[in-house]
Amino acid sequence: MTITYDDFAKLEIRVAKIIATEKIPGKTKIIKGTIDLGGETRNLIIGGAQHFMPEDLVGKTVIAVTNLEPKTVGGVESNAMLLAADTDEKPYWLSVDESVPLGTKIK
Repeated sequence: MTITYDDFAKLEIRVAKIIATEKIPGKTKIIKGTIDLGGETRNLIIGGAQHFMPEDLVGKTVIAVTNLEPKTVGGVESNAMLLAADTDEKPYWLSVDESVPLGTKIK
C-alpha cells in the first residue's frame, strides 16, 4: 500500500524522552509510560513489556507520533505512539542522539 506525501505530512513526529513507566495491573504485554516533549508531558501505552522491565525505558530519547487520536487501552488513555522496529514481536525503539532537543519535529 502506498500513501501520498500529503497523507504522510499529516503525521506529527517528534523527539521525546521517556520520563516514567509503570506496570498496568493484569497486563503483561503493555505498560503505562509518560513522555516529555520539551515541556509538555503525555501518557501513552508502550507495548512489548514482556521483553523488558518498565524502569529500563526511563531516560531513553525516542521518536513518537504525537497527533494520533487518543485511545484507551488497559484503562489508560494513550496520547502518542512510540515508533519501533519489530523483530519477532520484540520492539526496538527508534531514537536520536540525546543532544537533539525534546519536542523537535521529525521531517
